[in-house]
Amino acid sequence: MSKKILIVDDAAFMRMMIKNIVTKHGYEVAGEAENGAAAVTLYKETKPDLVTMDITMPEMDGVQAVRAIRQIDPEANIIMISAMGQQAMVMEAIQAGAKDFIVKPFQQDRVIQAIERVLARN
Repeated sequence: MSKKILIVDDAAFMRMMIKNIVTKHGYEVAGEAENGAAAVTLYKETKPDLVTMDITMPEMDGVQAVRAIRQIDPEANIIMISAMGQQAMVMEAIQAGAKDFIVKPFQQDRVIQAIERVLARN
């Protein structure tokens, strides 16, 4: 059975790019959210194997969403995706429970490597 991934980014273009990468590599998209609040709701509904989480989003940012999801599921697998120059927020996200991070603009291989590495830990 393929692993389910929840894709969270406020940019529809980024969600589409990530969706294309993961589906091409045999993963199933559990859902897509455009902000952290929607991500938390979708996480509860879909119970994905992994979440790709943008950091900077409206309503609830990625770091807050990581904290909220980890309260629901302390074992949640979350990979942060951030633009260059957001190192402080990436560190905050890791401390909040994110298991890896990818810097935009990213290479397809880097996304798959991060997903495989995080899922292999389970």
